[in-house]
Amino acid sequence: MTFSLIACCSETGQFGAVISSSSISVGSRCPWARSKVGAVSTQNVTLPSIGPMVLDALAQNRNAPESLESVMAQDEFSDYRQVIVVDSTGKTASHNGEHTLGIHAIVDSDHCIAAGNMLANTSVPQKMLDAFLSMPHLDLANRLLQALEAGNDAGGEEGPLHSSSLVIVANELWPLVDLRVDWTNDDPIAELRRLWERYEPQRDDYVARALNPKEAPRYGVPGDS
Repeated sequence: MTFSLIACCSETGQFGAVISSSSISVGSRCPWARSKVGAVSTQNVTLPSIGPMVLDALAQNRNAPESLESVMAQDEFSDYRQVIVVDSTGKTASHNGEHTLGIHAIVDSDHCIAAGNMLANTSVPQKMLDAFLSMPHLDLANRLLQALEAGNDAGGEEGPLHSSSLVIVANELWPLVDLRVDWTNDDPIAELRRLWERYEPQRDDYVARALNPKEAPRYGVPGDS
């Protein structure tokens, strides 16, 4: 049903999540990130509120394992959830309920963790993690996309994919990147890559316009005289 990777960049402090699924609009429910706090992916039989609840716990100076444990203890149906967390120190935590669907796996390393369910094989999260760790010279967005592509190349989900998402938070309260492919019958990961390639050259301009419109770059569209 879903495979994902979340990470904290040790150099920039950015948090990010990348995810793909056979379900519609995976980006609206599963990946969560908050500036200076952490990132979460809540998946399998998804309870979206787990994401912000874990982030709230992290914001109270709890680490990833403590935060996840406290939230899952409140969920009557925690056996149906698959959740991964990374905090601001790079520590990770995971929950893999006994009713997680199909072939599933979770792997982690410093500052990053990957998970999946209903997978083609158990190697998918490891391939994602390996790809992410092999490219420290790239920025976080490109490392995450490379990881998602590697997971898909390793087999990905057992069934066809239909949606994908890339989320990154930096210093501001809003996401630096929030790109989604909500539904396609083609290749949502390739479409997400195309969206990123269009957005990347404009990313910093949108932040500049928000923070100081007087000094911001021109829009470069008809009507912007």
